[in-house]
Amino acid sequence: MIELFKHILHLDFDWLFLNYSDVVYIILFLVIFIETGLVIMPFLPGDSLLFTAGLFANQINKTTGEPYLNVFYLLALLFFAAILGDNTNYWLGRKVGLRALQIKFRSKKLIKEEYLTKTHTFFEKYGTKTIILARFVPIVRTFSPFVAGIAEMNYRKFLSFDILGGAIWIFSLTVAGYFLGEIPWIRANIEKVALLIILISILPIIIEILKVKFSKSKL
Repeated sequence: MIELFKHILHLDFDWLFLNYSDVVYIILFLVIFIETGLVIMPFLPGDSLLFTAGLFANQINKTTGEPYLNVFYLLALLFFAAILGDNTNYWLGRKVGLRALQIKFRSKKLIKEEYLTKTHTFFEKYGTKTIILARFVPIVRTFSPFVAGIAEMNYRKFLSFDILGGAIWIFSLTVAGYFLGEIPWIRANIEKVALLIILISILPIIIEILKVKFSKSKL
């Protein structure tokens, strides 16, 4: 299990296909579901995973002569995982709420309050659009449905924004990987591309941190 987790974090799809074949669909489903559905797991590679999965859906498996992944199955499965994950997180926040913040493991809180604070700030800045925008921001993506649940956001409104945001997130990054994967340089430099996507994803957080630091220095 530890070996599998390590290869998932490193987006080692060659190893995953070699060892798990079609079970990779289930693995991808679980990664997206866990990242969006469990508030204690915000560090999984969501954006880069989607892009890389799309890229492999446009690559031919030399053994079978077919693409590694069926892009239509992939899109439907990951979309369902993203919606199911967010809804799980929403109801976790709504039913358990702030009590979850007190849960500890080895004297450390499982849920960091600083992440919750950042997500609250994101909500204050963008309102209900946060449900859509947060999809593209690591950590905030995991915490936004949880915060929406704590705040008892109207469920119909949450669900409508969540479905729209989930569709944009899953389809844009996966389809981008599918088509851009035809570029030889991208195929030859998957790890570098994945790191670039991660960097772009966390850029909003870096900008916010810098803004806070500069505003404090002016006081």
